[in-house]
Amino acid sequence: MTGYIVRRLIGAAFVLFLLTIVVFLMVRSMPGDALIVKLGETGRIPDEQLEELRDEMGLDQPLVVQYVNWFSGLVQLDFGDSLIHEGRDILPYILRALPVTLQLAVYGLAFGLVMGISVGILSAVYRGTAIDLVARGIAVFGLAAPVFWVGLVLILYGSLWFGVSVTRSYVSFADDPWVNTQIMIWPALILGLNLGAQIMRYTRSSMLEVMKQDYIRTASAKGLPGRIVLFRHGLRNAFIPVITLVGTQFAFLLSGSVVLEVLFRLPGLGRLTYEAILTRDYPAIQGAALLIGTFVVLINLLVDLAYGYLDPRVRYG
Repeated sequence: MTGYIVRRLIGAAFVLFLLTIVVFLMVRSMPGDALIVKLGETGRIPDEQLEELRDEMGLDQPLVVQYVNWFSGLVQLDFGDSLIHEGRDILPYILRALPVTLQLAVYGLAFGLVMGISVGILSAVYRGTAIDLVARGIAVFGLAAPVFWVGLVLILYGSLWFGVSVTRSYVSFADDPWVNTQIMIWPALILGLNLGAQIMRYTRSSMLEVMKQDYIRTASAKGLPGRIVLFRHGLRNAFIPVITLVGTQFAFLLSGSVVLEVLFRLPGLGRLTYEAILTRDYPAIQGAALLIGTFVVLINLLVDLAYGYLDPRVRYG
């Protein structure tokens, strides 16, 4: 097991190294640069002065030199300084925004798991009934409805029909847990809706497949209560594809938070990235993307390790 973890960590480090290259090149391929955005409201200036400013910001250097300078800083946990706000170190702002995004993702994941697993079990147990039909309808809606559309509908009609404002000034959990929960609950429900719909479909199909296996029939023939057979023997084995789905969809939870953080005015990593893209603040975009990529790689590692617990047939060499 230890050797497997070490190999996976080495592989994860290589993946993150490749990610730095991909993110750097994609960011630099965007039209315009930070200097043009920064001077957009000041009018035209002479080309000579423009080149001098680019030289001061390091934008005139070859891409290889810019990448090496940025990567050498990353090794020392230096994400660089903002190109738009002079003298502002990027890392403290990223670390300040990260808890908001993680809280939103965890809430959305929790809602998706509770909704998907419970509805999926009910749909499998009551297959072909009205409960199954309603559950499958919920799944179709959750898969088809875009995150931004559901968010806009909730913001608009929540205030018009129910007089409830779902967009409020952000208050951190440390300052007021109850107010923070009220602020985060709506975007979390929207974020977890799509994931819950996918988990429901996977849970339903996995449960239907598992309940046909010989060991389930054997457990029932021994006289074990139905709930013991369902939860102890059936659900544990049906969880394996669900765990895989959760790991692969974690990246989409983080990416979906970008839209929701903008809609609900949450000062998270998604909103920071969105604003950095608008201003072409390269270090901020690169730092945020790399941090999200790190979390995705680590989550996938944890998912692989969870296989060994859920399925005794899995062995790590």
